[in-house]
Amino acid sequence: MLILLAAIFALHILCIILLLVATIDNAWWMTDTIATDVWARWVLQNGVWNYTDLPTGPHYPQDYLQAVQASSVLACIFSILGIFVFVAQLFTLDKGRRFTISGIFQFLACLCIMIAASIYTDRFHIDETNGWYGHSFILAWIAFALTFISSITYFVLRKKTA
Repeated sequence: MLILLAAIFALHILCIILLLVATIDNAWWMTDTIATDVWARWVLQNGVWNYTDLPTGPHYPQDYLQAVQASSVLACIFSILGIFVFVAQLFTLDKGRRFTISGIFQFLACLCIMIAASIYTDRFHIDETNGWYGHSFILAWIAFALTFISSITYFVLRKKTA
């Protein structure tokens, strides 16, 4: 059981790292000269990356952008709270009720990052042809899958009596 708990803890830490990188790093949309994230845009000029604001207008609706930003940050917060609750529950709650709250926090993180990545997929860069989704966008979807697996694991582990 100790190895299982260590593996779940490591999976949870991996989820937190992936969520933080996906939220902070500047690679949601890439071209040869532009790197865009949910916070700003970096433009390559004369061999130097320059920080610029995100474009405004119909291609970048601000209300959807704020939803992506908020959902990404909430996913990080819920996952970080979940790891603290996990450690606290190991020592305080009875068997059978131990991992429910941690599972709920992970499931909320899963939903939040799914909402952020889904909105970004549906509303941004729809008609741009020379570009690709960057590694942060891909990490967001991987974090979605791993947080979902982690939350299901917490709910299954709740039923264990050992």
